[in-house]
Amino acid sequence: MVSDRFYLVLADGLLVLHVLFVAFVVLGLVAILVGGALNWHWVRNRWFRIGHLVAIAIVVLQSWLGVICPLTTWEMALRDRAGTGTYEGSFIQHWLHAILYYNAPEWVFMLAYTLFGTLVLASWFLVRPR
Repeated sequence: MVSDRFYLVLADGLLVLHVLFVAFVVLGLVAILVGGALNWHWVRNRWFRIGHLVAIAIVVLQSWLGVICPLTTWEMALRDRAGTGTYEGSFIQHWLHAILYYNAPEWVFMLAYTLFGTLVLASWFLVRPR
């Protein structure tokens, strides 16, 4: 039998993965814009840029369709399986949750994701990939 602790560790791992995904999207755009200005060649790498564009496109599409991120769904299912429906757990769990999740109406997120996605798309023209 798998212990509840195992599911909690998996849920925390998914939360870390989720934060890394968000960091890739947000910091990736910062790196592209700064790197373009400072002539960093790696920010023009086509595969990096395609991955970055696809990542934000997935987020924008999910928000338009009203779909909850699968990472969130899986994390919650694991926490439920572990018997902890809330975020009153580990240190990692508490702080990463505070960084990642906000309480706001859905339209706020849809607008923010769409605007950010538009900035990422604009970065293709401002800092052209090779």
